[in-house]
Amino acid sequence: MLESLGVLKTPEEIERLTVDEDLSDVERAVYLLSAGQDIQGTSVIANLPFLMRQNPTETLRRVLPKVREALHVAGVEMQLTAAVSFLTILQEESVSTHAYAHSFLQVILLHLEHRDTGVSNAWLETLLSVIEVLPKETLRHEILNPLVSKAQLSQTVQSRLISCKILGKLTNKFDAHIIKREILPLVKSLCQDVEYEVRSCMCRQLENIAQGIGAELTKSVVLPELIELSRDEGSSVRLAAFETLVNLLDIFDTDDRSQTILPVMKSFCEKSFKADESLLISLSFHLGKLCHGLYGIFTPDQHLRFLEFYKKLCTLGLQQENGHNDNQIPPQILEQEKKYASVRKNCAYNLPAMIIFVDPKNFHMELYSTFFCLCHDPEVPVRYTIAICFYEVSKLLNSGVYLIHKELITLLQDESLEVLDALIDHLPEILELMCTGGESSVQENKLSSLPDLIPALTAAEQRAAASLKWRTHEKLLQKYACLPHIISSDQIYYRFLQRMFTIMMTNNVLPVQKAASRTLCIFLRYNRKQEQKHEVIQKLIEQLGQGKSYWNRLRFLDTCEFVIEIFSKSFFCKYFFLPAIELTHDPVANVRMKLCCLLPKVKSTLKIPADKHLLQQLEMCVRKLLCQEKDKDVLAIVKRTVLELDRMEMSMDAFQKKFYEKDLLDQEKEREELLLFEMEQLEKEKQQNDGRPSSDKIFEKKRFILGRDTKTLTQSLPKSIPISVPGPSSSSSSTSKEIKKSKLIRSQSFNNQAFHAKYDNLEKCASKTTAGYTPSVSGLTKNSVLSLTDDSFRTRSASSAPASFSFSPLIPSTSRGTVNPTDPKNSGSKDTQPRKATLKSRKSNP
Repeated sequence: MLESLGVLKTPEEIERLTVDEDLSDVERAVYLLSAGQDIQGTSVIANLPFLMRQNPTETLRRVLPKVREALHVAGVEMQLTAAVSFLTILQEESVSTHAYAHSFLQVILLHLEHRDTGVSNAWLETLLSVIEVLPKETLRHEILNPLVSKAQLSQTVQSRLISCKILGKLTNKFDAHIIKREILPLVKSLCQDVEYEVRSCMCRQLENIAQGIGAELTKSVVLPELIELSRDEGSSVRLAAFETLVNLLDIFDTDDRSQTILPVMKSFCEKSFKADESLLISLSFHLGKLCHGLYGIFTPDQHLRFLEFYKKLCTLGLQQENGHNDNQIPPQILEQEKKYASVRKNCAYNLPAMIIFVDPKNFHMELYSTFFCLCHDPEVPVRYTIAICFYEVSKLLNSGVYLIHKELITLLQDESLEVLDALIDHLPEILELMCTGGESSVQENKLSSLPDLIPALTAAEQRAAASLKWRTHEKLLQKYACLPHIISSDQIYYRFLQRMFTIMMTNNVLPVQKAASRTLCIFLRYNRKQEQKHEVIQKLIEQLGQGKSYWNRLRFLDTCEFVIEIFSKSFFCKYFFLPAIELTHDPVANVRMKLCCLLPKVKSTLKIPADKHLLQQLEMCVRKLLCQEKDKDVLAIVKRTVLELDRMEMSMDAFQKKFYEKDLLDQEKEREELLLFEMEQLEKEKQQNDGRPSSDKIFEKKRFILGRDTKTLTQSLPKSIPISVPGPSSSSSSTSKEIKKSKLIRSQSFNNQAFHAKYDNLEKCASKTTAGYTPSVSGLTKNSVLSLTDDSFRTRSASSAPASFSFSPLIPSTSRGTVNPTDPKNSGSKDTQPRKATLKSRKSNP
């Protein structure tokens, strides 16, 4: 290592750096600090917290004196390391506070005024942390008393600056009479120091001092100093006074604010345009807090002046746009434009506060044009900030949120993905406010006032997909899960659902594919047309579950997991159970491995005694895997999965106490799915019997119930995932009777309706599944491979399918059971090549 550094290569030098291996940690540290090189001494000091944890007594007795000696002549690196190590020892509480003060405090104080500014600041940070834990007596004798002399004009500027920061920290540690007698005189002296740096530093500490001394002393001592400093000849001092006054507005009463502070603030704002731009940056950042703090004491004229001042800051620098190339603009002009952009960014940050200042009812007349300018600002940071604030603005406008519809579209179409990323953080909440007009009501005319939203959303997704920022794309797809509450089912089906499917099939980023899969499941969950639902389910099974690419089959298993999470368990068992477990015969080991990990969740969807035949098929698949699996990795996972399946408790048809919450939630999901189907039937009847008042009343009642139940259910779940808690399905006896009754009625009406020809194969599959298979559990014994009892696995019979789906046939699940997993002629691939190098070359059966 030493040779690689290019130093100490001679044998003599290597000999000097060699340390006896038999020495203890403490002895080695003492030796290196005494006779070693600087780099070795620095290493020992960096290791000091470890030595204090291991052997604090010996470290304090033998090592710390050597550290003191080394620091007298140490360089910058060793000094910085020592400051950090001393702070770490304090934070780790390796020794008592008394021992720390006795051993370390004097070393810290000794190096506070180091000639290197960085070293001095490091020791000062350590001291300020030490002040927090030291007792009052120690602080008074060791720090406060010496501070009296250190704060005098005869001392260096560095010493007085350090004194200012220490005073700001000490104020909260002493009683009021000590502060008034010993600290405040020093504060006044430093506020009137001849050096503007000292005055500015002391001014910034007045906020901490005011919070420590209370309102009365602040009014009589601190406020006069602040007023005087606000008129200081140094711009940095005036700026410090302005910021401190803004932060202390809550402490002062109305008279102080109106008679003393308001004139100062007014004068400061008027003079800022003539001063350095740095003043404007700070003023623009604190303007919202200032207007909020002084709200209620402005005269109409003063109110208007501050509002106009804010508007002027929002367009600062835009008037100077000349369309020239950046290369043609002098550097000083470019620097000025950057400062102006920072001012406008701060104005965007303060927009919600200014809306409160003018009253949201007056937004259109007073601030809409300003909001429009900020949304169309040429600088990305400004638009990014306004995108972050958009949700707050929407909430404040409430029923007036329609005023900013166009700006929402503008930001969705922004050329910068940073702006889009900031906007979509609260996109579901924004869209909900847009659709409801800020009021909690049934969404009668979804999107009627926002016709450009769908094109803007689709264009935003395409821009995100075309970029390399896949996290933005993933987040956007996740937020699209809110759309069923915003736009109609048909609009989602024709404009978004197919796009989600395309992303699942073609995108190369796994998190993006999973986000699209989850959102597609939520779209499917709230789709109100059964024909469209069947079409989507069939595409999922045929193009993903039975796809040629093993990558697509993996995504099908992801989709199954989301279906278990989002839909009722009866829905999963009806449409996805058989296609999922058929993948136990998949030729690709990764697919079988992923399915094995999913099997416990698959089993959790079953209820007994209703699900015997499905449970038997699950058991049969697991047995085949145990007996026929040749891939050692898959076999290991199968064995672990078997143990987990054996330990699982099955859910019963009747409610069980241990599964009560999950069963209740699953019942709620089934109820919603039933209501969605009934809504479709009522809509068809309404179209056939247009004009009948009784039909309208029933339709409105069902829609109200669905909206209410959906809202109630989703309140306990994340917005982006309306239904996301899996749990066993069950129902009470009374509910079961009602469902069976409604099932009979719907089955009769369903028989009179003709489905499209492409669903004929679904009916065949349904009859094959229900009539062509006779479950048998007589072969199960205590010594079976799974060690199962009759209660460990059950299957759902076709006759006990949930009422909410009794109208529809099962999706076909073409058997892949004829494929031999070990056949080299049948391998799965994504575009002919597996993604994992460990997979054997195989081809899948289409």
